Amino acid sequence: MKKPILAGALALATTLSLVGVGLAQSAGGLSTLRGGGVDEQVPLEQVFQQETQRFNREYRQQPPLIPHSIDQYQIDMRANQCLSCHDWTNAGDRGAPTLSMTHYLDRNGVEMDHVAGTRWFCNQCHVPQANAPELVENTFQPSTGR
Repeated sequence: MKKPILAGALALATTLSLVGVGLAQSAGGLSTLRGGGVDEQVPLEQVFQQETQRFNREYRQQPPLIPHSIDQYQIDMRANQCLSCHDWTNAGDRGAPTLSMTHYLDRNGVEMDHVAGTRWFCNQCHVPQANAPELVENTFQPSTGR
């Protein structure tokens, strides 16, 4: 007896949810941040280009921003192209900043000669820098160093 009632209530809730979504979309209250539909191409003029000068860090322990393009970089389970320049074995020859020693510690704090698996995917923390406007209003203030 309880199963048909539960199934009916679930069907009613689903129907009401779908009707609500349909009404919200037809009311015109929804808009996209990029100003176009999912199937529309965004003209290249609206895409912000990456800045090449180094940006200052805005707070203590902020991961450094990437001052170069990484569009064609392979970073997956098998390869990490960032390490071809930034690993401690290559950085001196390439004139690139060396990774922090924290990147060579495993989760138990044991120092290793290779990058820890927990630090393998660089773009988890590090992002290309761009001088783009805020998408939403915020009240963030950079650290003063005190």
